[in-house]
Amino acid sequence: MHQRLPAPPSSPSPRPAALRTAALASVVLGASFVLLLVLVALRWHPLLAVDGRISRTTHRWAVRDHAVTHAFRLLTDWVWDPLTMRLLAGAAAVWLVWRRAAWWTALWLAVTCAAAALVQQSVKAVVARPRPVWPDPVDSARYAAFPSGHAMTATVVCGLLLWLLHRRGAGRALWCTAVAAALVSVVGVGVTRVWLGVHWASDVLGGWLAGALLVAVAVLVYEWPENERTRLPARRRG
Repeated sequence: MHQRLPAPPSSPSPRPAALRTAALASVVLGASFVLLLVLVALRWHPLLAVDGRISRTTHRWAVRDHAVTHAFRLLTDWVWDPLTMRLLAGAAAVWLVWRRAAWWTALWLAVTCAAAALVQQSVKAVVARPRPVWPDPVDSARYAAFPSGHAMTATVVCGLLLWLLHRRGAGRALWCTAVAAALVSVVGVGVTRVWLGVHWASDVLGGWLAGALLVAVAVLVYEWPENERTRLPARRRG
């Protein structure tokens, strides 16, 4: 009589690991952002001193190097502008509905981007941090300084799109290209805002932290529901 061999153990579902990672990232990023927010609101002198030194140095460079300043203005006003980033997210949402009928995922993407804009403006209004003021400005901006809306929006949009590519199992070439483009965009927009003298360095750091926090929370929400039939499925291996 043949003995039945035990069935091989099934591979663990990716959901618990994704949930744990998103939850841990949410806690760490949330604590970091709140700490920075408190230091900014209390006008902690060491932070202000570092901000001042960085801003004075980059402003001297911006005034002196007109070509780089002009290029940075084009990048920050057209390529990495929050409106451009939101349009990119909107195009991705339309593609999800049109090509994959992924209504839940498209809605998740749109709602997260809208929530990011609301959080950004709310924090700006509460903190009401003044922007740098220069006798010879090279650019101007509206609203309060903290956090940087450009940095926050780029982080949210790039982070969400990277997550969707990762979950779909994007090929190596596409993944590497997307990661490189996201890093250049997120870091680059932060550099342009400080260079142009419209943000303190800690404003940009706050935008990055707040944006990454929203992405982590959004991933937590995305992975939480039990029913995955209306969401973007991961590519099957094998």
